Amino acid sequence: MKVHFIGIGGIGLSALARFLNFDGHEISGSDMKSSPITLALENEGIKVSCPQDALNINDDFDLVIYSAAVTDENPELMESRLKQIRTLSRKEALPIILGDKKNYCVAGAHGKSTTTAILASILESSALIGAISKDFGSNFRYVNNLVAFEADESDASFLLSNPYCSIVTNAEPEHMEYYNYDYEKFFQAYETFINLGEKIVINAEDEYLKKLNINENAVKLYPSKHIKNISYILIDNEPHTRFELLDLGFFDVWGFGYHIAIDASLAILAALNELNIETIRKNILNYKGIKKRFDIVQSNDEFVVIDDYAHHPTEIKATISALLEYDKIKKMAKKVVIWQPHKYSRTIDNLEGFKKCFEGCDELVILPIWTVAGEKKVEINFEKEFARYNPIFAHSIQTTQGKIQLISDNKVIKVYEDGLIVGVGAGDITYQLRH
Repeated sequence: MKVHFIGIGGIGLSALARFLNFDGHEISGSDMKSSPITLALENEGIKVSCPQDALNINDDFDLVIYSAAVTDENPELMESRLKQIRTLSRKEALPIILGDKKNYCVAGAHGKSTTTAILASILESSALIGAISKDFGSNFRYVNNLVAFEADESDASFLLSNPYCSIVTNAEPEHMEYYNYDYEKFFQAYETFINLGEKIVINAEDEYLKKLNINENAVKLYPSKHIKNISYILIDNEPHTRFELLDLGFFDVWGFGYHIAIDASLAILAALNELNIETIRKNILNYKGIKKRFDIVQSNDEFVVIDDYAHHPTEIKATISALLEYDKIKKMAKKVVIWQPHKYSRTIDNLEGFKKCFEGCDELVILPIWTVAGEKKVEINFEKEFARYNPIFAHSIQTTQGKIQLISDNKVIKVYEDGLIVGVGAGDITYQLRH
C-alpha cells in the first residue's frame, strides 16, 4: 500500500509513518518545513517533501493520512480529495495501523509517555510513543506485533487504538476544549477506553479514575499501599528511583520522583501478562529516560541544566519534586525554574494550579506564552498573578556551555553560571536550552 502522511514531521504522525514503513508499505510524507524528525525519516528511506504542495499528491496513492493540525484548506488534503484518494485523520487511521497487533495502550493526562517508554523497554517490544525514548533513540521501534502504544485522549483517538491491555496513569481533565468542556463526555471516553482492554491496569488512587465504572477484573495499583521503601540514587551518575512493589521485590528505574515509581509500577504490572518478574526486573534497566523528561542537557559539579516537557501544573509540581530530590544529592547553589507557558487556553484554564506549582524553587523565570495558530489571545497579568515568586521576565534565553543568559529587548539581563536550572514547557524552550 502506498501511504502519504501530511504533517509527517509531528512526533505522533512520524511514529505511525515509521511503523507502516517497517510493516512493508511504501511511505511518503510532507511538512511545512524540514526538521530533525523529517531528516531522520529521509535517512530511513521515507521521501519527505517540504513545504507542502498539491504536486506532492500522486494518483497512485492508496491512502493519505493527515495530522490534527492540518485544515481543510491544506493544498495536499484538497488535492487528495479532488483525486478521490482515501483520506483519513490520524485518529481514523489507527485501526488500520494497530488493528491486528497485540497493543498495550497507555493513556492519562500525565505520565503516559514515560509509562509507555518504560513498558517498551521491559517488553523489548515494538513501540509508538509521543516522545523520544533514549533506550532506542526514537519515538518508534518495530520488533514484532507486540506494541507499547501511547494512546491519546486529547481527541478521543484512544478509543480507536484496539487495546489488548488498557493502562491508565490518571484521568485528570485536560484538552477539555475538544470535549466542549463536557466533563461527563470526557470521563465516559476514559471509561470506554479502559473497558475495551482484555487486560486492564490502572492507578486506583487517582481521584478521577475512582469515579469510573471499571471492569472488576482490572489490576488496581494503590501506590500508597503497594509502593514502599522509595529511595533516590545515582547509578553511573544518572538519576534512579529505587522502590519495592507489593511482594515482587525491589526495582531500579531511571529518573527521580514518586511519580516515576508509579509509572514504572503500572508498566511492571502490565508486563506481568507477558514476562516473569525476574526478566522484568532486568529489562527495566534498559530504560534510560525519554528526551525532554528530566533530560539533563548540561552537567558539571556546579552547573546542571535540565530540559523537561512539563506543561501542566501537576507535571511541573512532579518535576520540581524530582528537582528537590536531585538537589539533595548534588547540593547546588540554587534551584531556578524557567517556565514557558504553553497556550492561552491551558494557561488560563489551569491558572490557579500554575500559581501554586512552583513552590520549592529559589527563582522563577517566566518567558512569553508559546501560542498555537488560531488561538484566541487572553490577557494575563503574570506579574500580579505570580507576585509570590517575585519572578524574572525574559523574552528568551541563550545557552552556551556552562552558561545561560536571560534576554529581554535584545539585552542580557541576567546570567546563570552555577546552580540547578530546569526549563519547563511544551513550546520551543527545549531548543533554547540546547546550545
